[in-house]
Amino acid sequence: MVAADAAAWVRRLRSRLGLTQGALAEKLGVTVVTVNRWEMGHSRPNRLARRALAALVAMAESGSTAVGGGHPSQGPAPLMAAPVSTSQEQVALGRDGHGADAGGPDFTGDAETVRLFVEGERLRYGHLFSRAFGTEISLIDPVPHQIIAVYNHMLDQPRLRFLLADDAGAGKTIMAGLYIREMLNRRLIRRVLVIPPAGLVGNWKREMQQLFALRFREVSGQDCRGENPFLSPEGDLVVVSVDTLASGRALERLADSATPPYDLVVFDEAHKLSAYRNADGTYETTDRYKLAEMLAGAPPLQESRDRPRIWWRARHLLLLTATPHMGKPFPYFALWRLLDPQAVRSPDALARMDPDARKRYFLRRVKEEMVRFDGSRIFPTRESRTVLYSLAPLERQLYERVTGYVRNGYNRARRLNRSAAKLAMSVLQRRAASSTWALLRSLERRLERLRADLEALESLQISEEQWRRDQQTRRVLDVEAMTGDEEAAEGEREQRDIAEEEAMGATAATTLTELRAECDEVQGLLELARRVHTEGEDTKFEK
Repeated sequence: MVAADAAAWVRRLRSRLGLTQGALAEKLGVTVVTVNRWEMGHSRPNRLARRALAALVAMAESGSTAVGGGHPSQGPAPLMAAPVSTSQEQVALGRDGHGADAGGPDFTGDAETVRLFVEGERLRYGHLFSRAFGTEISLIDPVPHQIIAVYNHMLDQPRLRFLLADDAGAGKTIMAGLYIREMLNRRLIRRVLVIPPAGLVGNWKREMQQLFALRFREVSGQDCRGENPFLSPEGDLVVVSVDTLASGRALERLADSATPPYDLVVFDEAHKLSAYRNADGTYETTDRYKLAEMLAGAPPLQESRDRPRIWWRARHLLLLTATPHMGKPFPYFALWRLLDPQAVRSPDALARMDPDARKRYFLRRVKEEMVRFDGSRIFPTRESRTVLYSLAPLERQLYERVTGYVRNGYNRARRLNRSAAKLAMSVLQRRAASSTWALLRSLERRLERLRADLEALESLQISEEQWRRDQQTRRVLDVEAMTGDEEAAEGEREQRDIAEEEAMGATAATTLTELRAECDEVQGLLELARRVHTEGEDTKFEK
């Protein structure tokens, strides 16, 4: 209903009836101020007033003179001189003729609908009366460390750039969901993009819906082949896997100039945003880290010209991980520079950062610190014990031969500055300390890769010079830095398997003769490992 049309209609009606504002107000049972507001367009007649006005219209059309009562000097206006048509009344009162706007809520309808609407409006402002209102409207039972993280560390920051690194099992998803719920309640954000590993996408979508009543849309690579899923009405709350978004059509859709910026971006398992510094001072970054750089607004460590560039930067950034450091200083620094590239320009700048300044960006609590409200510990006390066991004679022979092979190969690779070959030796040593079966599988992969290179050299498919150059420049991911929930990167093969297979092909050999000798040595180790496995000698598991 247009207030100006209603005002003109009321004025015309009063003029034809020959009534003053006071007289019309008296007949309708309202105040003069109300009639004045109608005619000024500041408000519109309510339901009861519309009924009374309709009665006056009927009296005017019947030719009754009882509707007069205007100023004594004014005679009643001819009521039929300018009749008010039904269409005019509908235009004044609204398309439905009852004063309700087309498509708007009808407060003359079902009382339960009105009650729900009022309750919804009341809940919109609940955060003004309870700072932890999000905990009251969510299906969670938060514990102290979760409340402290959200309400003491995260929610008060006007621009959140935060690394939440609590121990595994602390409920980082719950804390992130509670923060999102509170920020949406306060209308400080509207669009949220959650980027976990593929294996956790369903978990995020389910927990946000069940615990916080937040309907996130799950976006897959297939969704990006047609329309832009980030532009749809459901695109304000999106969860998409990091590998889906880091490459392919999904990144192009996100980088589209028509895609509105996301206010908050959340990276789960943020330690998988890998970046490395080589011995020569150059940097290598994964597609995942390049994606994080673009969303965070950090300058790229490694230039990449063939990737779409995202035109916007997220105002709020939240990184979640239980293993932020993993004993490697540079990847740890690489995470920090995503939070504030200006403040954390180098590893030295991070090391010099004041501890109080760090609290603005970083929070980590271990399980021993997490308690309930009554002070009792949430997690049982962890106990570690060293269990000694003696290897069987055949096991000891295998372990010593593998250790000797690894020691010689590692030292030679270090002298030749071949990082991939050093990694291959480290993987084999760890497998030897793990189990006979794990070592056997790794030896099989290594022999297969070395023999493939040997056959290529012997058949002249590749020259020795080119092979040496490939070995010198080979770079592979450190598979031991990956967690068990690494997602499938190519079909059903996990990224851990792919990286290990690549590492197993790295060698410190520099000639065809040396490569042939190494194949023979690995073949001997493999036969011994099969013998140990077949005879069932595995003292570690028996212990």
